[in-house]
Amino acid sequence: MNTPQINSTTIVIAVVVIVALVVLALIVSAINRRRTQRLRAQFGPEYDRTLAVTGGRRATAEKRLVERTEHVHKLHIRALTPAERDRFVEEWGRVQAHFVDAPAGAVTEADQLIGDVMANCGYPVGDFEQRAADISVDHPVVTQNYRTAHEIAVRQAGGRATTEDLRRAMIHYRALFDELIAVPRATDPRPVSEAVVERSEIVEERRRAS
Repeated sequence: MNTPQINSTTIVIAVVVIVALVVLALIVSAINRRRTQRLRAQFGPEYDRTLAVTGGRRATAEKRLVERTEHVHKLHIRALTPAERDRFVEEWGRVQAHFVDAPAGAVTEADQLIGDVMANCGYPVGDFEQRAADISVDHPVVTQNYRTAHEIAVRQAGGRATTEDLRRAMIHYRALFDELIAVPRATDPRPVSEAVVERSEIVEERRRAS
């Protein structure tokens, strides 16, 4: 005689559980979507590269990018002092002038100079892939250019780079160099990634104009 009541109660409980699961799924989906949007905005092309490296596994790619960000936040990255900035700008001028007579040597020097600037900013400069990953957190737009420039420098060491390759490498190194020595805008209310993107676009416009 109580069967209808029991069935009704069971149905109500089942419906409540289903609704709760649906709501939970929607919340999780919204959180994941916002995380994806945030990471895409922060890393730009580096997001797509990491996604490709992980075989399209979004969760794995995003986990790596989050870990990368957390790692860099522990490094205490700092801006260059005015004296350091002036010294590196002068050194870059010598490297760039050297390119006219010895492009291969200039590219090697540019690669080393970038490493010196990074070390002064607080980045570890051991393994190149780790170096590029660290740089991508605050300088995502030029990181792929840095990878390309370094790859050309490696090919040059084996005598497999053309003069045009070397010229492109210098341009890529210069884009990263300009970002690393840029004076931070402390009053900029936007997220660091957005300000970095804008600076990169300005650097690229100046490069094309020259």
